[in-house]
Amino acid sequence: MTTEQPQPPALDLDPDGLAVRREVLGPDHVDAALSRADDITAEFQEMITRYAWGHIWTRPGLDRRMRSAITITALVAHGHYAELELHLRAALRNGLTKAEIVEVLLQSAIYCGVPAANSAFGVARRILNEETPPS
Repeated sequence: MTTEQPQPPALDLDPDGLAVRREVLGPDHVDAALSRADDITAEFQEMITRYAWGHIWTRPGLDRRMRSAITITALVAHGHYAELELHLRAALRNGLTKAEIVEVLLQSAIYCGVPAANSAFGVARRILNEETPPS
């Protein structure tokens, strides 16, 4: 008796969204996320690639630096610290400096709450210290 491994579903990914997603988050992260897609998560992967990355992150109204700053603030506000880790790395990739990220977190402390920012600074300390050499 052989047990066949289920094949991952073929994903219908928006090419523009996929390109931006890979540029912002890094190809290793995106490829890993897509490789984990199954019959439960495949449509979600298609949706975020098409709408978040293909329709929002590709719009001309804001540059990627600004989109990263907004995303960091939203993640702090909602306490999504695992996603914050990912998007702090993306912010650096998008050109935000360590000092600018600190400013975004300080601004977030006022509008999102000190406890949320305190947790975010803990994540940022770890990420920024591993991603940028000490000065």
